[in-house]
Amino acid sequence: MILAAIIAILVGGGVYLILQRGMLRQILGLSLISHGVNLLILGAGVPVWRSEPLMNRTSAAEAGDPLPQAFVLTAIVISMAATAVMLALAAVGRDDDTASAEDAERAARMFRGLSTLSQHTDTEQVAKEAEKAAAAEHTPQADTLGAPYGKGGPHTAGNSTSNSREER
Repeated sequence: MILAAIIAILVGGGVYLILQRGMLRQILGLSLISHGVNLLILGAGVPVWRSEPLMNRTSAAEAGDPLPQAFVLTAIVISMAATAVMLALAAVGRDDDTASAEDAERAARMFRGLSTLSQHTDTEQVAKEAEKAAAAEHTPQADTLGAPYGKGGPHTAGNSTSNSREER
């Protein structure tokens, strides 16, 4: 009965930790579940208490079954290796905090952008500022430099369609 209670506590604690948000807690929860399952396998392999499975010390009828013990030993080695890999990935991986500095910066920039848009309630004023910005970008040098330099050229909206190659 005590073994069943220990298994229930380990598995219950493991499930609780897996449902948490932090990566380290999830890894520890998986480890607790693994230990609980190992105890379950050991408990299921021996219906009554028997002596160690060494034939030179006990008879075959009194010896315990070595197969569940071998399974549990293998499971312990595999779970420790998997835990080490998960811990390494958690250490190298991105921080899992809900309020990271990058998200705060992104939200602040978005808020600043929205606040500047709300300041321009007059659509005529916004249109005038857009025309000024377009006029500042349009220079005679930009027309001669053309498209490879990013400004001006025959492809811009300010030029007429008569700027084709045949007419030059």
